[in-house]
Amino acid sequence: MSSHSALTVGFDLDMTLIDSRPGIKVAFEALSARTGTYVDSDLAITRLGPPLEQELAHWFLDERVEEMGELYRELYPEYAIAPTQAMKGAREAIEAVRRAGGRAIVVTAKHEPNAKLHLSHLGIEADAVIGWLWAEAKAEALREYGATVYVGDHTGDVRGARTAGALSVAVATGPCAVDELLTAGADVVLDDLTAFPAWLSGYIGDRTAG
Repeated sequence: MSSHSALTVGFDLDMTLIDSRPGIKVAFEALSARTGTYVDSDLAITRLGPPLEQELAHWFLDERVEEMGELYRELYPEYAIAPTQAMKGAREAIEAVRRAGGRAIVVTAKHEPNAKLHLSHLGIEADAVIGWLWAEAKAEALREYGATVYVGDHTGDVRGARTAGALSVAVATGPCAVDELLTAGADVVLDDLTAFPAWLSGYIGDRTAG
């Protein structure tokens, strides 16, 4: 990116912008039915955030994890997109960034084509979608796009923001409790994205005043 002067805010996807638990549960059930291997889908959806392979390693032998990841991602569009809903305040959070003249990007560990399918299905328009990045690796995209704020629900998102030198805004809508997010180094913890537009307004005001 040639200019980093404009406001750019990064957002995580799962459990930040979208509640993908219903869709992921169905996708894991489809994978289990296809392979004949038991997967506790109710347990799996309580620990969303890290790359898929970390979850698959709980259910499949190491030598099959890569293959199962490929199969899961093939099944995902058919089973996981339709049941997934936008998180409360997600569209308004993106719109708040745009009203401020900024760009909203999505940086996620999810398979990028499937991330784009989710956003398209829900009518959430991001200026860029970057997939396959988890925790500290998210800093690659945040730096590339000049993001000064990164919003996520997981301690891995906090680490990604801090690695990039961005302000870490955490939302307590995922698997990590408020105290975990603060201990990991979150600068701000919001109950959910409905509080984000007001926070952003204050942040921009402080930045302008400074």
